[in-house]
Amino acid sequence: MPIDSASMAPRHATPRLAVASATIALAVLIAGTGAGTAGEPRVGSAAQPERREPTVDLIKTLKLPPGFAINVFARGLEHPRMLLVTDDGSVLVTRPQQNDVLRLRDTDGDGVADKPERIVKDLEMVHGIALRDGQLYLASPKAVYVTPLDGGQDARPHPIIQNLPDGGQHPNRTLGFGPDGALYVTVGSDCNDCKETNPENATVLRADPKTGERRIFARGLRNTIGFGWHPKTKELFGMDHGSDWRGNDLPPEELNHLQDGKDYGWPYVYGKRVIDQVSDDPPGTTKAAYAAKTEPSALEYQAHSAPIGMVFYTGSQFPPDYQGDAFVAFHGSWNRDPPTGYKVVRIRFDDGRPVGFQDFVTGFLAPDGKSQFGRPAGIAVAKDGSLLFSDDSNGVIYRVTYRKESP
Repeated sequence: MPIDSASMAPRHATPRLAVASATIALAVLIAGTGAGTAGEPRVGSAAQPERREPTVDLIKTLKLPPGFAINVFARGLEHPRMLLVTDDGSVLVTRPQQNDVLRLRDTDGDGVADKPERIVKDLEMVHGIALRDGQLYLASPKAVYVTPLDGGQDARPHPIIQNLPDGGQHPNRTLGFGPDGALYVTVGSDCNDCKETNPENATVLRADPKTGERRIFARGLRNTIGFGWHPKTKELFGMDHGSDWRGNDLPPEELNHLQDGKDYGWPYVYGKRVIDQVSDDPPGTTKAAYAAKTEPSALEYQAHSAPIGMVFYTGSQFPPDYQGDAFVAFHGSWNRDPPTGYKVVRIRFDDGRPVGFQDFVTGFLAPDGKSQFGRPAGIAVAKDGSLLFSDDSNGVIYRVTYRKESP
């Protein structure tokens, strides 16, 4: 059923911490929680930048590398989240708060989407999305569904994976098909830093897309939403969220090289096997002994930046040195003062190995940190090689293009 995008006035989600519209900073000192003896006190600040509408003038202030330009691909989408580009160039977007999936087409090639079409409806908190052999795979907090891509919005997606852990603090599951043909499902932690009772929490699962049979692929991952396989090495990388209430700069957000059977440390260890002094000891061992058996991070980024979508660049429009690099959408902090994130960042790879981060689209966050007009979420490479990313707080999808500068 077509939707008139002009009639879809944005509604804005309640922030994770209820605060006034203006920036509020609150220093807190909280005793440790959980079973056993807590470690160091929890320290942190809550700062919620005031949300501003993304006006034409504000969008013009965004900063990109030379030769790159940005435009609004679609607006009025309420809360667009994860993106997927189909073989025919259509852009699919999940909307967890609207319980649906939209399809966007640019039929005249002007870089702006036509009116959106709803292709899936009434799927509670649908978030993750993947496509294989004409079948659309969709993740809600406790299940993964499949439906024909062209089945029409009256098609009823049927579950192939059920009884995933309760959503808890991190209900947004993401999906991806690996080079091995398996379906990978991320399951965030139930809490900030607890001992999980369900072993599938804080993991990446590997599943058979036909039978739904699944197992734990990697564990010790607090909330890895964005992940992907390097186009040349076929190795899996993902961005993980560090725990809250450790102060402004700890623990870092992590880029991890995700490998079968490995443990990445949460909630006892972070980064390059650094012991978390706040969390309780792991059962039956010490943190130091536990840390020695975990995998260190591949790269680290500013704490509380909140990485959401991640995609490797496989298009041909950007300069050649972007091939094999990745992009990450940083949603932005709430547990840091001054705030951080609210931008899109490039991850530089050298011969398949990650070597550093580089700002790519910045300016959504005001220099004083008191306001913002964009929270990047999903991200994808379009058929023409442009980069698309969603802003789930303002109902916008942006499009980044490159034009070689004249000598």
